[in-house]
Amino acid sequence: MKVVFMGTPEFALPALQRLIASPHRIVLVVTQPDRPKGRGLKPVASPVHQLAAAHGLEIIQPVSVRREPIDERVRQSGADVTVVAAFGQILPRPLLEATRFGCLNIHPSLLPEFRGAAPVQRCLLEGRDTTGVTIMQLVEELDAGPIIAQQRVEILPDDDARSVLNNCAVIGADMLLRVLDEAERTGIIDSTPQNDEEATYAPPIRKEEGLIPWRDSTEEIMYRLRALTPWPGAYSFLGGRKRLTLLQAEPLWSNEAAQLGVMNKVEPGTVTSLKRGFGFTVKTGSGHLLVTALKPEGKNRMDGQAFVAGRGVSVGDKLGDPA
Repeated sequence: MKVVFMGTPEFALPALQRLIASPHRIVLVVTQPDRPKGRGLKPVASPVHQLAAAHGLEIIQPVSVRREPIDERVRQSGADVTVVAAFGQILPRPLLEATRFGCLNIHPSLLPEFRGAAPVQRCLLEGRDTTGVTIMQLVEELDAGPIIAQQRVEILPDDDARSVLNNCAVIGADMLLRVLDEAERTGIIDSTPQNDEEATYAPPIRKEEGLIPWRDSTEEIMYRLRALTPWPGAYSFLGGRKRLTLLQAEPLWSNEAAQLGVMNKVEPGTVTSLKRGFGFTVKTGSGHLLVTALKPEGKNRMDGQAFVAGRGVSVGDKLGDPA
C-alpha cells in the first residue's frame, strides 16, 4: 500500500519506523518546517524530518496546509492512504479526501474521551490509571471521526507524560500497521461513529498550569508533577523569587510525618523538614510532599539531598507564587 505520512515530533517516530520497515511504501512525508532552537537559534529539523531524510524519503514542509494546499501533491503521489501522527496542523477537507482511504490518525486516548491537543496530560491531571490509543478516521471536526481500532493502556505509578506518550506511540504504531495490513488484504476499513454525547476535551497545556497550588492535596500535586513533566514542569518559587521545578517527589502522609517529627501545623507551601539522604518535605493541603529531585532556575538537575546539602533551602522557608 502506498502511504503519505504526516507527523512532526518524537511521538510520530515509532509509526514512521514501522512503516519504513514494512512492505508498505511511503511515497511522501509531510512535516512542519525547521524551527530555531538552542542558544544560537539555529533552524533544527523535526524528528520526523531527520528520520525520513536518513531513509531518502521525499519530504515537504508546508508552513500551513490551509494557506499552501498540498492535496494535489498528495493525489499526484498515487498514495492509497494518509497516515497522521501529531502533525500539528488542522487538515482541510480537500486534504482529508485526497487518498482512497482518507486520513488515519493515531490519537493517545480512548476517544471520545480527551479530544484535543493534550490528552495524556489531561488524563494524568485527573489521576487516571488507564488511558488508551485510538486509530481514527480524520474529519474536519477536531478528533470527532469514526473509530477504527482502540487499545487500553495501563498507566503505572511512576509514569509521567513523557513515558505514557512514548508507550502510546509504540502501541499506536503496532495498531496502525495491523489496520493497514487488513485494509490491503480486504480493500476496506471498518469504523464505528463516536458518541458525541460522551466526548470530553483536552485543551493545550498552558505554561502557568505548572505553578503548584500547595493548598491542593498531596495526590493532586503528584498528579500535576507527573502530567506536566517534561513541559512546562511543576514549579514553585522559593521566597517568591527563586524558581524551583520539581522533577521527582513522593507523598509523605500526615501520620508518617508525625512519626518523623515533621512540622504539621503550618501553612501549605512551608518547608517542614530536611531529610538527609533524600531531600526536603513541603506541607500540602492534605499532608506533605518529599521532594527528591529538582531543577533550580538557571541550574542543572539536582538530587534533593544535594540541594539540601548545599543549603539551598531551610526549614520554615516558603514555596509559592512569584513575588
